[in-house]
Amino acid sequence: MSPKHDETTRFRRDFGRLTAEQRVRFRVAIAHFVEDLRAGDSLRPGLRVREIQGSPGIYELTWDRRHDGRATFEYRSAARGNEAHVVWRRVGGHAIYREP
Repeated sequence: MSPKHDETTRFRRDFGRLTAEQRVRFRVAIAHFVEDLRAGDSLRPGLRVREIQGSPGIYELTWDRRHDGRATFEYRSAARGNEAHVVWRRVGGHAIYREP
């Protein structure tokens, strides 16, 4: 089953500021993230997914350690069944943590 997702306006604005190379790196990481969600296993350690301290329910994902690539998201209740629903909130570097 494929996870559903939404994107905030801020995410879309952040994404538009990424370079073409950063967009490719982000999409590769998201492909791994989706693969892990579909499999129902734990998320691979290389994505470094964890809850953001001081922001309950908001998680971070590292998509490029070398160049400070980060994204924030939250899980929403599935519309039906066990289908994952992710809302992408921000994408960029460490600056996104000021307002995750």
